[in-house]
Amino acid sequence: MAVLISGGGTTLKNLIEKVAAGELPAEIVKVIASTDQAGGLDHARNAGLAWEIVDWKQLSVSEASRRVFETCRVLRVQLVVLAGFLKQLVIPPDFENRVVNIHPALIPAFCGKGFYGRKVHEAVLAYGAKLSGCTVHFADNEYDHGPIILQEVVPVLDDDTPETLAARVFQAECRAYPEALRWIAENRIRVEGQRVRVLPPPSAGVEEV
Repeated sequence: MAVLISGGGTTLKNLIEKVAAGELPAEIVKVIASTDQAGGLDHARNAGLAWEIVDWKQLSVSEASRRVFETCRVLRVQLVVLAGFLKQLVIPPDFENRVVNIHPALIPAFCGKGFYGRKVHEAVLAYGAKLSGCTVHFADNEYDHGPIILQEVVPVLDDDTPETLAARVFQAECRAYPEALRWIAENRIRVEGQRVRVLPPPSAGVEEV
């Protein structure tokens, strides 16, 4: 996996811990940040992971995207994981259904351009929604649009603030993202158009009678 970050890297930290604990059968071969100000680079350094900065402020979207996927091809990356990555990314055809994102709401609600971070939770509360959650999906070249792999629901409480709701959703993210990535690593995901089917885990075998 290559993990792309833009900020503090809390999702990256969670994935590093899951891999280290043997709970996620994957290897993070590169962390790519969209800015040298991304605090998540500290998590990469502390874990001894290779990292790189592709600065979106210095490059066009197409050039920055090209550099990211060029690196991924050289490293034979099988999956690109967006972990709090807040820049537009142009996904080439050879990485279709190989880029995964997590969104802090239940797509197709409260998603799309401009819906990220605290703004999502403010919108959920302003609308009066009773449920929120997170969505793991394959990313495509539209905001928050690709096939949905997994969703986890959390309640919206009457006294919630954007911060308390965000904390509850993030706990769901910490469970849902590694789970979805585990399914992909185990080759249990089948994409059929806009739908994703999750295959059962491999059987231990059936004893003949």
